[in-house]
Amino acid sequence: MILKYNLQLFSEEKTEQPTSKKIRDARQKGQVAKSKDLAAAVGLLAVFFTLSQYGSYMVEQLFGFFYRTADFMVSPEAFFVNGDVNKYFSEILFFILKLSLPLLGVALIAGVLTNYAQIGFLFSVETIQPKLSKINPLKGFKNMFSMKSLVELVKSVTKSALLLYVAISYVRQHLKELILVFELQPRQTVAVMWNITYGLVIRCAIFLFIIALFDFAYQKWKNNKDLMMSKQEIKDEYKQSEGDPQLKAKIKEKQRAFAMSRMMQEVPKADVIITNPTHFAVALKYDQSIGEAPLVLAKGQDLIAKNIKKIAAEHEVPIVENKPLAQTLYKTVDIGEFIPTELYEAVAEVLAYVYNLKQEKKI
Repeated sequence: MILKYNLQLFSEEKTEQPTSKKIRDARQKGQVAKSKDLAAAVGLLAVFFTLSQYGSYMVEQLFGFFYRTADFMVSPEAFFVNGDVNKYFSEILFFILKLSLPLLGVALIAGVLTNYAQIGFLFSVETIQPKLSKINPLKGFKNMFSMKSLVELVKSVTKSALLLYVAISYVRQHLKELILVFELQPRQTVAVMWNITYGLVIRCAIFLFIIALFDFAYQKWKNNKDLMMSKQEIKDEYKQSEGDPQLKAKIKEKQRAFAMSRMMQEVPKADVIITNPTHFAVALKYDQSIGEAPLVLAKGQDLIAKNIKKIAAEHEVPIVENKPLAQTLYKTVDIGEFIPTELYEAVAEVLAYVYNLKQEKKI
């Protein structure tokens, strides 16, 4: 005899796409796809675009500051003896903040918006929680020579080499201008150096932005690959989220048993049991204090119907055979519900018959 097994059920190979729960759990731990270079490139572009709009204003402010501090530049020793040192350094600090804070603000906003565009709003403390595994020297040494570290090293070297090539190519094109800078006036020198620097940084930032787009696509692919699941992991996740099918079956069985036990406890309170006579049994009670119509206390088919009739006989509850009425009550009225109006007349006849029997027994 040859037994066939599905070996995929025992395989740990991660061939399945990650479930939404796996992706959600990874996101809560801070494991998302994003490119750090993308935020850096956008921030650099934003800062230098701002400088291109307000650069002339900043240059004027810079020259004005140098003119105001000429005394210090000519004779710093005399300034520290006769000048107001606190006022001077306060002015320097204010000047630096006035020029740098807007640029820092632009860079910060650009970085936040870029990260939001990549991963949306995310707050996770998992990545900043202290873990002993992070300071494990053996694990750290192993990570240094892992495939991930090798890929990052290749990416960094390639990116640096390409950026260096772009920078050198651009500087070569403006080499004559750089040589002539030393023959120009200060303001002309600043203007030429700014134009060359601006052109160089913009080209490098655009090139870095293009590289970052490819890196972002790679990070998304890699993150999805890292989250891939085996068939067994998907089965285990389903059991955790939905519950073990065997355990759920046992719980339902106990619930049914408990409901059956409670239903059987209601049978002695019934006024009458209407039967098929063998296949169906429905226990009815009529109490004007709880409703204007008879109430179904219990119902059952086959073995349950037999048990209902047995308990009814033990407690001297009348049993009346009415095949069509028993079938209709069983199929249309649930336990704990009042009978519908279309059955009032038929049930009333049965109850009248039962009350007459009780009166006859008393006599």
